[in-house]
Amino acid sequence: MADLYPSITQCAVVATAFKVLLFPAYKSTDFEVHRNWLAITNSLPVQEWYYEKTSEWTLDYPPFFAGFEWILSQFAKFVDPEMLKVSNLGHDSWQTVYFQRASVIATELVLVYALSFFVKSAPLALKRPSHAAALSLLLSPGLLIIDHIHFQYNGFMYGLLILSLVLARKESTTLASGFLFAILLCLKHIYLYLAPAYFVFLLRAYCLGPKSIFHIRFGNAIKLGTGIITIFGAAFGPFAYWGQIPQLMSRLFPFSRGLCHAYWAPNIWAIYSFTDRVLIYVAPRLGLAVNQEAVNSVTRGLVGDTSFAVLPEITATMTFALTLLFQVIPLIKLFLNPTWDTFIGAVTLCGYASFLFGWHVHEKAILLVIIPFSLIALKDRRYLGAFRPLAVAGHVSLFPLLFTASEFPVKTVYTIFWLVLFLLAFDRLAPASHRSRIFLFDRFSLLYITVSIPLILYCSLLHRVVWGEMYEFLPLMFTSSYAAVGVVGSWVGFLVVYFTS
Repeated sequence: MADLYPSITQCAVVATAFKVLLFPAYKSTDFEVHRNWLAITNSLPVQEWYYEKTSEWTLDYPPFFAGFEWILSQFAKFVDPEMLKVSNLGHDSWQTVYFQRASVIATELVLVYALSFFVKSAPLALKRPSHAAALSLLLSPGLLIIDHIHFQYNGFMYGLLILSLVLARKESTTLASGFLFAILLCLKHIYLYLAPAYFVFLLRAYCLGPKSIFHIRFGNAIKLGTGIITIFGAAFGPFAYWGQIPQLMSRLFPFSRGLCHAYWAPNIWAIYSFTDRVLIYVAPRLGLAVNQEAVNSVTRGLVGDTSFAVLPEITATMTFALTLLFQVIPLIKLFLNPTWDTFIGAVTLCGYASFLFGWHVHEKAILLVIIPFSLIALKDRRYLGAFRPLAVAGHVSLFPLLFTASEFPVKTVYTIFWLVLFLLAFDRLAPASHRSRIFLFDRFSLLYITVSIPLILYCSLLHRVVWGEMYEFLPLMFTSSYAAVGVVGSWVGFLVVYFTS
């Protein structure tokens, strides 16, 4: 049945051709970040990688990713040796640009393989839905915006995540799933957001007996523990030997940064910040005190210590406690019922909790929710109902990453086309649920999606026509707050589905 649709390979070829056309497109500071990391890993001994600070874009990913940059640098020196000089800040020759763009496309083959494996491993009855979900991820506007225009290497790492999730489908490959996720953590520590779900699943499904939690399978526990210790030892062991772990940790976890990222992630704190902005004007009438020094701290969305003018301050401890609380809730069900669907649901909800309540969350982290959710979005129409607002909100929230006029048609037309194509396809493929759907939530989803069109037009085009350079924070605040409502609504909807399935 899946043959009725274009194959993953065919779509990958077409998508690659389109991405090649984007080589001259806008490139963010992340382009210079990765060029600098190529230079650091190629030019300096390993002991100096996490101390080098000629550029403000210091190395702040785990050691395996630094090793990945070193591997890329071995090819880069044959293309343009100048890009590998630490002192060549801002170097962006066309050879450098084309090499870095091409390296993203080449490493994205991991994603293509993982999605093909996901479809092949799906039960026969789920082949068509799985194929549609795989194509939606392969052609994701989120990955297009973040990796191929803004510039990062998320495609191959999300490929590893998907591969790890799919390997968890069978007991015979569960151990490999855990090892692959450990490798992923050593590539990019943002995947720690999902680690609690992996810990509970591996403990319950692999280390404990299927009939009793008091039956410990010591052989499995030893194999899992030894493998994970070996992986982390390979990544961090040399730095522990050199006494550099404190320095490395200070790079990986810069808690001195403020609550909100430069572009407000569409989470609880975006709504909190928006409410604080509104209360600034309402507070005098209500007799509430206003901290004048904090009035301009959030409106510009700058990185730093975020202060609130009316509402109470939020600390890192508070965000950690809230994140942990809302992760533990779905993990209880996973522990009691460690099936693959429950595992993917728990991974998704751990991503939700970290994204919604975390400290200094990047808007790009929304893919940690969208990608695992996509694997089960077509389980039935209740799942799809919770997925729709997430798909819209998550991708619209990425638009501020591309703020030049030349990228407006690409990000807008492509994203809208993707949403229309796949949401309609998903609607046809998702089977009816045995449980009744929530009527009001369905209508909210339809209204919410409809509002996205005028919002995009205003924030991307009309605001500058009407206000010029004034109130430049408004489009960002509107986009983040709108997207936050959709993400929160989707989260609440999926929590209901997860616990009533």
